[in-house]
Amino acid sequence: MLRAAARLTGVRRTALVASRSQARVLCRCAPAEVKEAPAAEAAPEPALHEALEIRVGRITKAWKHPEADKLYVEEVDCGEEELRTICSGLVPYIAEEEMQDREVLVLCNLKARNMVGIKSNGMLLAASDEAHESVELIAPPAGVEVGERVKFGDWDAAQADPFAPNKLQKKKVWEKVMPTLCTTEDKVVAIKGEDGEILPMQTSVGPVTAATLANGTVG
Repeated sequence: MLRAAARLTGVRRTALVASRSQARVLCRCAPAEVKEAPAAEAAPEPALHEALEIRVGRITKAWKHPEADKLYVEEVDCGEEELRTICSGLVPYIAEEEMQDREVLVLCNLKARNMVGIKSNGMLLAASDEAHESVELIAPPAGVEVGERVKFGDWDAAQADPFAPNKLQKKKVWEKVMPTLCTTEDKVVAIKGEDGEILPMQTSVGPVTAATLANGTVG
């Protein structure tokens, strides 16, 4: 009886050791599955026109370019430490005295370029008719501070940071956005989307309008 009990105890011990060995093998071969957290959705890209830096400016002085008959040279205050020098091909359309001491809208993040010997740092926005026979500078509504950045659509909506001049040029942003700029039947300056949606150019005191040109182009 004692020998039989000993043999039975030995069998049980052997079975227990085997069970533990199998458990170790199973643990090594079948690690617990780790569930990955779902990837966060990428933030939507801002609209291309938000890459533009269009600000309210004031022409402090304008004169005819000494070497280019169709160009004015303007000194423009855009709320920065220094005045900007900008060249504009407006001589055929606007008298020199009308260029003095007036508020304008300035595309500020164009890459500076040489305009017949004078470095131009920005562009004044103007409206024109389809035939480009009538051209007028676009001005902000009264009461807007110099240096304010305008936006398109809802004034209270968030606005993306503008592109640096080099990136704006590399991505050809202005070349893509400019054909969508227009003035509406009510002379409001706006962007026309591919779906026909009209996004008016807005300031803190209201939309920007052209003085006389409706259904025109802007550039």
